[in-house]
Amino acid sequence: MSPELRTGLAGTLVLAVIATAGRVAVPIAIQQGIDRGLPASGGAKLGVIAGIVGLTALVLLMTMTSAYLMNVRLYTVSETALAAIRTRTFRHVHDLSMLHQQSERRGSLVSRVTGDVDQMSQFLQYGGVTLLVSTGQLTITTVVMAIYSWQLTLVVYAAFLPVAFIIRLFQRRLTAAYAATRVRVGVMLAAISESVVGAGVIRAYGVRRRTERRLDAAIEDSRAAQYGAQRISVNASTVGEWASGLAMAGVVIVGVALGVGGHLSVGRLTAFLFLVNLFVQPVQISTEVLNDAQNALAGWRRVLDVLDQQPDVADPGEAGRDLPPGPIDVVFEHVHFAYPGGPEVLSDVDLAIAAQTRVAVVGETGSGKTTFAKLLTRLMDPTTGAVLLSGVPLTDVRFASLRRRVVMVPQDGFLFDASVADNVRFARPELSDEDLYLAFEELGLADWVDGLPAGLSTQVGERGEALSVGERQLVALARAYVADPDLLVLDEATSAVDPATEVRLQRTLDAVTRGRTTIAIAHRLSTAQSADEVLVVDAGRVVQRGPHDDLVRDPGSVYGRLYASWLEQTRSS
Repeated sequence: MSPELRTGLAGTLVLAVIATAGRVAVPIAIQQGIDRGLPASGGAKLGVIAGIVGLTALVLLMTMTSAYLMNVRLYTVSETALAAIRTRTFRHVHDLSMLHQQSERRGSLVSRVTGDVDQMSQFLQYGGVTLLVSTGQLTITTVVMAIYSWQLTLVVYAAFLPVAFIIRLFQRRLTAAYAATRVRVGVMLAAISESVVGAGVIRAYGVRRRTERRLDAAIEDSRAAQYGAQRISVNASTVGEWASGLAMAGVVIVGVALGVGGHLSVGRLTAFLFLVNLFVQPVQISTEVLNDAQNALAGWRRVLDVLDQQPDVADPGEAGRDLPPGPIDVVFEHVHFAYPGGPEVLSDVDLAIAAQTRVAVVGETGSGKTTFAKLLTRLMDPTTGAVLLSGVPLTDVRFASLRRRVVMVPQDGFLFDASVADNVRFARPELSDEDLYLAFEELGLADWVDGLPAGLSTQVGERGEALSVGERQLVALARAYVADPDLLVLDEATSAVDPATEVRLQRTLDAVTRGRTTIAIAHRLSTAQSADEVLVVDAGRVVQRGPHDDLVRDPGSVYGRLYASWLEQTRSS
């Protein structure tokens, strides 16, 4: 059991025992009242009956109080525990490498942190209470029944013994059925998420009907899986109903026979019939709780699947090192990288980049440029070889130090559903709006901010969709600028900016990047023109290196062809 779920369990169990023990007070009171308070001769003994009623009322009051406290405690403990599990799972997802996150559908990952944990919450707060009470009630009722009549107790168990074996069979089937159900729910949520996020593309390509059919298929698969699991659960409940009827009939027949023979008093037989109801109730409920339990168990296993995944890009923590102060230099030592099951994307990259150098990395699509950037910022680790910053292997650098000193601006420029100011302030929460506006002025973007509907307070929408792609990149660049890193990595961060804005930004970036090491993954070769040095990547290898003016002199080289092609596209546009 998870440590979060063990917290407070002992106290809850004690309250459950008290709450269930009081439930047999009524049958015992009935037996005592009939046998002692209503004797065959002499009339009713009101004093005895009054004492029995008073004592029973006191026990029931304790029972209700314990039941209330147990429910409150279980609710509080379970919600606190599951919140901790949800937080731990969410943080663990962020600790996993980009490779693992890319291999999982995002909707499926989200469903594990939300829907699967919700299933556990529902079971613990409702099924868990029922299971605790039912187990205690079953045990205590059995003891009292055996005291009253061991013969009738055997009759009850003879009726329910086959149910235990049948339920065990159903349990195996339910486990498999609900495991499939949770998978189908994850697929459905992933399909819904993609259709909502990709609504613009769906409309642009006129594939609404195809998307609807895909969604319908995912929803139908989820419905069919749920229906199959529920059908198994209903069959299990029916078995319990049959056993209950059989047990009650057997007790009546055998009980009357024992009473006629003088082996069982009227009070004991009457109390036993009440006890049979107390016995039957948890057995019937357990078949229903089994449904929730298997669903929760399937969700718990899916959560554990995430928690059991060991991050292949792990924070060294206390055993790690901080990057030394000052400008950062970069060294790649015979670095190779391949995605799982695929060919090498980078092959034997062996180079050094001096501190405070502005380097442009260029190459055709798929040449390995973005992978180079991800290895440099330790979003992934090399298959073999090592990446060093200021002489320290990246695998030894604490994440806190790395993320503080190294910032990457990705191509998509992801923004949160907040204002422009909040998105830029994400890098440094302490900055005021005046500080942020000054940063935009230094970037030459004050007029752009002034042109926004609400200036810095303009809401960017989910994923920044209220802004154009180019505007999202401007906000992402401003966010990186205020972070003031010692190593700035730009992954085609101006690829969606219009040419006029790019020229203005380029002048600003020249000043911004001066004095710090900058690696720019370049889509437009205007970036390479202003860099101190250009790295040319082709088929995963660094094939050329040097200043732009030197590389462009060889028109037959890889860089020469890239530059000529870019010039042609620029002129034609």
